[in-house]
Amino acid sequence: MHKISSLLGLNQSLKFSMWVNKESTSMWVPVRYKSSGGSRPKKKTYYRVHELDRAMDLQKKPSLILRLKFIIQSQKQQSLFLRDLEKEVGFVQKWNFMAVIEKYPSIFFVSGGNQTSPFVRLTEKAERIAREEAKAKELMEPILVRNIRKLLMLSVDCRVPLGKIKLIESELGLLDDFDKSSIPKYPEFFSVKDVNGKPYFYLENWDSSLAITTREERLACEGNLDPAVHLRKVRISKYGNYLGPYAFNISFSAGFRPNMSYIEQFEKWQKMEFPSPYLNAMRFEMADPKARKRVVVVLHELLSLTMEKRMTSAQLDAFHSEYFLPSKLLLCLIKHHGIFYITNKCTRSTVFLKKAYDGSNLIDKYPMLVYNEKFVALSGRRDFSSSKEKPCAQHVF
Repeated sequence: MHKISSLLGLNQSLKFSMWVNKESTSMWVPVRYKSSGGSRPKKKTYYRVHELDRAMDLQKKPSLILRLKFIIQSQKQQSLFLRDLEKEVGFVQKWNFMAVIEKYPSIFFVSGGNQTSPFVRLTEKAERIAREEAKAKELMEPILVRNIRKLLMLSVDCRVPLGKIKLIESELGLLDDFDKSSIPKYPEFFSVKDVNGKPYFYLENWDSSLAITTREERLACEGNLDPAVHLRKVRISKYGNYLGPYAFNISFSAGFRPNMSYIEQFEKWQKMEFPSPYLNAMRFEMADPKARKRVVVVLHELLSLTMEKRMTSAQLDAFHSEYFLPSKLLLCLIKHHGIFYITNKCTRSTVFLKKAYDGSNLIDKYPMLVYNEKFVALSGRRDFSSSKEKPCAQHVF
């Protein structure tokens, strides 16, 4: 009853105001203002990089194609019964792979009929390209051995659990059985030892020539590693880049507009010295700003050792104890958004090394990536290595 009387009173007041102002074109309408109780805090915005988001979208179908290819090649008969597909990928993903098989007959050939169960195998063209894989792996082996040595040198005790290396084996370009095929070939570099019933990957010999980050290699090529450069009065640019031996190559998002206070603080951070990531992290206090900047260098180096300069946040967090990573890893990555980029496209959170994705040409440092591009090209899709739709990692970091 109270609501009805309120509505009737409002209706009468509106009629009265219209009668008073019948000769004018305006009408009085009561406006109710809502009290906010104080100013609202400014909403923080995480600026998106749409090219990298789209790169993950474009990677969905190729990843299914490459995974199905790997499953087929792992079978003894180089073919897979369709009834066994669910055992390999699960009930839900099975239908996605069935759609891929149907959509790309140039890669996958289905045979079988009334008396035999239907099975899928690679077409002749796909098998011919797949045979190039062995050559690509041979070309990559010296690079992978070097990267694994650096990965172990970055850790606290020069050892990493073998299970964690297997967690990122595809990102590093390693074989599925690298612990049995590759490690025995290099006993002077690696060994696998049992620690409390858990296999660990050990570094046998320390090489000081490898204790140089990719950031330092780039600065040395540009001539900015000289300490005298640090003493020059060089003003940092509005894009965050600064010429100095302790500076990072920054790539802010297009929508980010830093103010002068931010630039001044960022300039101090760029000029700040920091210890090498190849030194033992237990020697430093995490409360020290230099030690916190060193953590950024460790994350930068870890991503640089991968083929496509990206890892999932879960994979990075798995190495928390081995590399003394911060407890709030995502906050650290978001804070340094000029160096790293996090996207939630696909089903997993992925961390990119931004400066590695400035160009559009695929690096020839990792032949396996070129091999994968050739294989996926059979589907009729545009070659990602020459497409501007997917940024590809460069040799310059």
